[in-house]
Amino acid sequence: MVNTCFYHGFDDNFPYMKTAELISLHGGHSGQYCNHAEDLLEDIIQKYIKLGFKKVGITEHIPPVSDLFLHPDEIKAKLTSLDINKKFEDYFINIKILKYKYASRIKIFAGMETETYTGYVEHVNNLILKFRPDYIVGSVHHVDDICFDYSNKEYDRLSLKFGSYDLMYKKYFDLQYEMIKKLKPFIVGHFDLIRIFDQDYKNRLALPEINQKIIRNLELIKSLNLVMDFNLRPLARGEKEPYITASILKTAREMEIRVVPGDDSHGIEQAGLNVDKAIKILEAYGFETRQWPDPQIYE
Repeated sequence: MVNTCFYHGFDDNFPYMKTAELISLHGGHSGQYCNHAEDLLEDIIQKYIKLGFKKVGITEHIPPVSDLFLHPDEIKAKLTSLDINKKFEDYFINIKILKYKYASRIKIFAGMETETYTGYVEHVNNLILKFRPDYIVGSVHHVDDICFDYSNKEYDRLSLKFGSYDLMYKKYFDLQYEMIKKLKPFIVGHFDLIRIFDQDYKNRLALPEINQKIIRNLELIKSLNLVMDFNLRPLARGEKEPYITASILKTAREMEIRVVPGDDSHGIEQAGLNVDKAIKILEAYGFETRQWPDPQIYE
């Protein structure tokens, strides 16, 4: 039976399996390679080791396909897409060095987080061929080439473009379906990110036309044997529940989809944050937490 208090103030007294390993397969963004993150990547890895992690996935954001997709902080820093591409090359050199340096203490998976703007499929496939990551996280941060999660202002601009939140949600889940089908990412990142600035998201996700798209996407994830990201970044911001929301998590469990914690950390202080709580939630829903799947690229 699910202890429903977890999404309304975590019950730290709930007994969970002591054999569960701490893990994050979506996170480790650092100030070295991401303008909206902090700290050195090696320092972040050392924090995971200090916390007792035996496995961790580092998933730096891919560079933009062109200057059209620069974030405001990158524009402010007067960076170009070429500059960020160079940083990304440095990231893969460094993560592979760190992977071997700390091999006796922690298993590091060198990954990357994708985007879904115009030209993303060829761009991501080229990056995979060039850098040979251990795996990818498939994320949707853009709808109709507008980055909706960067600010409430951009979120509202996108909803105005579609005419309603409902239509924006539908387009998001359609884009996500396309991305999953074309990229087959090992991890599907923050599945319901589209709710980020929507106070009424629980009711909206339950609307029949939106819920149908959610079920369709979950069925695709299951058919491809992919993994869903239990993304903890909302908790770091003081929000009540992670991505994915409780209703979708319940459906994922019923469909026997694998779900793995991801701290989506952007600095030392966030590394590993709330992963212990995530394990409690997942175990309460009946998910396997004693043996996590090792990331891999699906051909």
